[in-house]
Amino acid sequence: MKTTTTSTAVPSLARGTWALDTHHTSVGFKVRHLGIAKVRGRFDDVSAELVVGPTVGDSRVAATVALASIDTGNAERDAHLRSADLLDVENRPTMSYRSNRIRGEGSDWAIEGDLTIGEITRPLTLAVELGGVEDFFDGTRHAGFEAVGEIRRKDFELDFGALGAMLGDVVQIELELEFIEPAA
Repeated sequence: MKTTTTSTAVPSLARGTWALDTHHTSVGFKVRHLGIAKVRGRFDDVSAELVVGPTVGDSRVAATVALASIDTGNAERDAHLRSADLLDVENRPTMSYRSNRIRGEGSDWAIEGDLTIGEITRPLTLAVELGGVEDFFDGTRHAGFEAVGEIRRKDFELDFGALGAMLGDVVQIELELEFIEPAA
């Protein structure tokens, strides 16, 4: 899918397909519980790629997360989250994100795209900060990004029946992503 933007150059990034460094990446979330505190969690099985074109308009990002890889630090809660009562990973094994527009300049960037959970796709804009591009000890170059956004559970029919009243509707998404520059 081609992206569009008003900016013409991709800052500090070599053209090509950047691979995700899964050892230095986290996909996290937090959601209000009982209206009084937030529960945090993460997904441990994520794949993504960043394709950098000659311009921002020619660049894109895509990611897929295995919902069964959810980890909130509580095995019993995680098993319940995977069940048909909640995420229903048997019928909704993944969520995926595909960009359709990258915009910004300087340190103020946003990625507009579509998030799909199960059969439902909704728009999601992520505020993005480029942490930098650095040489790694093995000679590869890495780029780090922080991205944040939020979704509403009801938009993806994740109402969870009577249990849904215990959780807030808004889920905050926190991504720390590190990509490896393509070989020359």
